[in-house]
Amino acid sequence: MTDRHPDRQPVHTVYGGADLFAPATARRLGDIALRFLDEYAPDAGALAAVVGWNDPELASVVFERVRDKLAREPVEDFRIDFEDGFGNRPDEEEDEAARAAAVAAARGMADGTLPPFLGIRIKPLSSELRGRALRTLELVVSALAHETAGELPSNFVVTLPKVVAPEQVTALVREFERLESELPLAPGALRLELMVETPQSLIGADGSMALPGLVAAAEGRCSAAHFGVYDYTASVQVTAAHQVMRHPACDLARGLMQIALSGTEVWLSDGATNTLPVPLHRATKGDPSLSGALEAENRRSVHDAWKLHYDDVRHSLRNAFYQGWDLHPAQLVTRYAAVYSFFLEGLVAASDRLRSFVEHAARASLSRDVMDDAATGQGLLNFFLRGLSCGAITEDELRATGLTLDEVRSRSFRAILEGRGAAGS
Repeated sequence: MTDRHPDRQPVHTVYGGADLFAPATARRLGDIALRFLDEYAPDAGALAAVVGWNDPELASVVFERVRDKLAREPVEDFRIDFEDGFGNRPDEEEDEAARAAAVAAARGMADGTLPPFLGIRIKPLSSELRGRALRTLELVVSALAHETAGELPSNFVVTLPKVVAPEQVTALVREFERLESELPLAPGALRLELMVETPQSLIGADGSMALPGLVAAAEGRCSAAHFGVYDYTASVQVTAAHQVMRHPACDLARGLMQIALSGTEVWLSDGATNTLPVPLHRATKGDPSLSGALEAENRRSVHDAWKLHYDDVRHSLRNAFYQGWDLHPAQLVTRYAAVYSFFLEGLVAASDRLRSFVEHAARASLSRDVMDDAATGQGLLNFFLRGLSCGAITEDELRATGLTLDEVRSRSFRAILEGRGAAGS
């Protein structure tokens, strides 16, 4: 169960402290998100007013799909965190949290309550934290293997933060190999993700791109590279007030990540919006009511943070970062609102273009210009693959392209043309 889902990259990673993880954490987060939606945007018009939709029909469709997603599968990827979300604690406390998290994950596997993607984030493999990080890894993986007879959760991954040298990645791979040989785990079962949080993880001392070397050091085990907005901006001397998702330094770093990993199978993930959609005032036990003014401040606080998060996610999507990190369950509302509206706004035009490209390719094959069309056709196909996998686009909407579900899942525009006898030799 450790192989990656072939057709799906999660739209987000939600992370939480390891000491708080439970078998039903994903469902609990979804329930909180639904409560926020009911309280602060109870209908399509209210949500549209928050994020700025002007099309009532689009708002209605997106709102219903967001509600369905939160009820059905609120979290796509969850990271059990032993780093920033857990902090530095006594060794005994982290040991206990590692074992408990593994047992909870195993119970979630048995109960069917885990999200489709799951993993742990260990501490960095720096000189001072390496021993602690590798001990936590061993405790979690060993306990999991013991509880499940060697079966890891689906799409299980280990996230390595603050990577600055290939040697750190190599050390983690060697530890993977040791664990796989000593435990009932298949060779290659353990995979890793890199967190890009420093300039050194992008550009080496000699001026060459460092990220390909980090991926190569993973020896085929690297699934994704995640951008860490706040550590990165701090490392390039951006002051705290300006450490935001859309800072120009972040756009440059994301562009370098895309260039470095273009053509590979390594997924790219953006960072997180750290302004949280939470009310400013809470009713006290003795006085359960809030005045109208305080309720208005609460609503404004949540709405402003939702709008910021929505705009950040849309910025990521426009720049071809289809995954990002979420820090609070209420952000699930605007995560899915942003993702679904991104795909649905362009659905009709993309359907028409893809259908036209397939038809045009059949006529153009004799003049040998199909490859020019195929490049754009592949981009359109990727649009539908991603929209379908995250629930933004339905199978019925997909059929408006003139393609079958199996054709789209082939993931190759060229293969579709060849299957229809449209591609030139």
